[in-house]
Amino acid sequence: MLESYVSPLLMSYVNRYIKNLKPSDLQLSLWGGDVVLSKLDLRLDVLEQELKLPFTFLSGHIHELRIHVPWTKLSSEPVVITINTMECILKLRDGATDDNESCTSSSTNRSASESSKAASKPRRVQQAPSDPDLPPGYVQSLIRRVVNNVNIVVNNLILKYVEDDIVLSVNITSAECYTVDDLWDRAFMDIIAPELVLRKVINFSDCTVCLDKRNASGKIEFYQDPLLYKCSFRTRLHFTYDNINAKIPAVIKVHTMVESLKLSLTDQQLPMFIRLMELGVALYYGEMGVHGDGEKEESGSLRESAPGLMDASDPSLAGQYFQGEDEDQGWMSWAWSFVPAIVSTGEEEGEGESGFYTDSQESGAARPLQNSPRDPVVSVGFYCTKASVTFKLTESCSESSYYSPQKVKSREVLSVEQEGITVEALMMGEPFFDCQVGVVGCRALCLKGIMGVRDFEENMNRKEEDAVFFLCGDTLSVKGMTYLTNSLFDYRSPENNGVRAEFILDGNLHRETYTENAGLQRYGAFYMDYLYTMENSSRVCVGLQDFPALRKDEPPLVQETSAKRIVVGPLDVQLHSSAVHRILKMAACTLDHEYQPYCKPQPDVVEERVSVVPEQVSALEEFIPTRQTSVTLMRATVTVPAAEYNLLHLLLPVLLGHKVSTAQTSVPQFQLLRPLPALQLQFERVTFEHSVPMYEQEVTRTASSLNQPSDTLLHHCYTHCYLKVFELQAGLTVIDSEGVFQPLIPIIPSFSTALYGKQLHLPAYCPHRTSRRPRTFETPTNPDQRNPGRVLLKALSGSAVCP
Repeated sequence: MLESYVSPLLMSYVNRYIKNLKPSDLQLSLWGGDVVLSKLDLRLDVLEQELKLPFTFLSGHIHELRIHVPWTKLSSEPVVITINTMECILKLRDGATDDNESCTSSSTNRSASESSKAASKPRRVQQAPSDPDLPPGYVQSLIRRVVNNVNIVVNNLILKYVEDDIVLSVNITSAECYTVDDLWDRAFMDIIAPELVLRKVINFSDCTVCLDKRNASGKIEFYQDPLLYKCSFRTRLHFTYDNINAKIPAVIKVHTMVESLKLSLTDQQLPMFIRLMELGVALYYGEMGVHGDGEKEESGSLRESAPGLMDASDPSLAGQYFQGEDEDQGWMSWAWSFVPAIVSTGEEEGEGESGFYTDSQESGAARPLQNSPRDPVVSVGFYCTKASVTFKLTESCSESSYYSPQKVKSREVLSVEQEGITVEALMMGEPFFDCQVGVVGCRALCLKGIMGVRDFEENMNRKEEDAVFFLCGDTLSVKGMTYLTNSLFDYRSPENNGVRAEFILDGNLHRETYTENAGLQRYGAFYMDYLYTMENSSRVCVGLQDFPALRKDEPPLVQETSAKRIVVGPLDVQLHSSAVHRILKMAACTLDHEYQPYCKPQPDVVEERVSVVPEQVSALEEFIPTRQTSVTLMRATVTVPAAEYNLLHLLLPVLLGHKVSTAQTSVPQFQLLRPLPALQLQFERVTFEHSVPMYEQEVTRTASSLNQPSDTLLHHCYTHCYLKVFELQAGLTVIDSEGVFQPLIPIIPSFSTALYGKQLHLPAYCPHRTSRRPRTFETPTNPDQRNPGRVLLKALSGSAVCP
């Protein structure tokens, strides 16, 4: 019967992840159609082994687990798994700072090889006795339908992360994952021809994120305002298969939509928040601990091409139920089968590829390998209609008693608001990765008072326009829903119209399509495009089909490129006293901590000169992988009014690392000054370009080992920076009583200029080069012609310098 096939499948995963279960009781309950398990302890070692995260589980509990199996309607109703109150506490793995598996390119590839081999083994659950009334094909088809339609409900999910004095907690009231139809409505679906598509939805309700500080005894003296309070969002998953028997989707889309995102950061939370961001960057680049001589920032192609999602994916997916080894089965693997593999492995096809790079015993360098042609196209997106980040300053309440917990109150001082936010990532295995970030509109405004100066309190009766000091881009009423273009939330997208989506996976075509103008046309305020490609010498994406007769002693010529482009649309910045003091105050708060950096680079150690074969030199001269960054500002206006009040003598010492007296100082009474002179800078365009080789140590060492290195090698021994400013002009203006700027009195007429500089990598390898930081500056002969407006400039600058 069906029970003999489905029951072992469910019981094997439950027993693997939960302690102290009696299989007999579980089986009897499951045969009745419902299972209710209470007060369960998770097997933490199994979770760490399955997730492969750089964290250790301190505890894991489930208050109640319910499994409902509709035996009589398995082909039309979903299996429902309900988890009521699940709590897990994590911390950073103790050995993460010593033997992080991503510190070097070789260790990265070895770990990738081991994880790929372990993950590529198909899994098998407990074998059930054969039933002559149920053909094997029917059983596999039914199990596939059951797995594709499993409904998972989690009520009250609590996750906590602790590190030093940081306590980060995430509480989700409800999360539900279910299968939907082509209109994204709940339905019982299967993968059928000709569409060959599976859709799922995950709804998250009331997500609250808290960030607090604990004392030496581990207790939280007072609780900060939640970082994020009761935010709801939904995720749509779209899987496209090549054929009905395919185990891995050809195209995967995972898009998340948030209508309103309101973040709150206090002065005590800000350094902790930055600390967590630094942790994420350190884990991403494998910079935990101290760098050695052979450690590289890139860590091979893995760091550039597959951030985050690779390690969390499991290539053993839906359909692989009755093959493989018993010891590899697990509930987490079964859960991941609902979200098919992000990156597949070649071992499944018998090729034995374990990653894109492996260690070469002959040369000790990383050697590129073939990449499986089965890598799916993966699109991950995050979309937010409106978001805001509010910065607050906290102060203790005087009415707190000695025995009661200390109470604090917070005061809002600064808010940053955005509209139409998009974060999209597109990848195909390791050779292609692209990430785009866009914002339609952004503005920053002052709130209430700062450092005792009540400049924007409600009783001041100031207009909202006076509080805005940063304005960039357009509004959604002007741009519309362009930030959702081609997403699963766009009704015009191919997936929502029954058409298979097409993706640009060629580097040159990508750069021609996604230009600066195209980015600003879709967004308006901010656009970033990060593209990483790995191609062979014929400019074709590296894959198994490119090297059918590859010999170990003849590695293919792989060309890596990494390009970041950032474009900021027309913006207006007003650096008045209220804005400057708030910005510097938040900057001072970020420095108010005693955290040690995750990575402490060692000084460069000059090794003995090694012999380099001509083939290696010619290969480097032909193509050297570089990382290029380009930042462009379009049509900006920066206004610096005369200071209305000045407390910089209290902030600058903190920013410079000096100790400041805590004694009370007199606070000036704020008075709105009108008319108010102001200095205004305008420019049409500013471009900053930065170029650095990916593997700077190898290039520099190779060049230093040659008596007469070529100009190409010498060029890539430097970091190159270019700064170009077009149509820059400066003048004086006056803000009248209505807040309107008077016509500009020119001080510096419009002109263009350029600056070029370069810095030598590892100067210890090139002691004979005296010019390590040459610079070139181009400017017109006399851009600052004198005029009567310069007389007012002296008084204007003095207001901001003298307290």
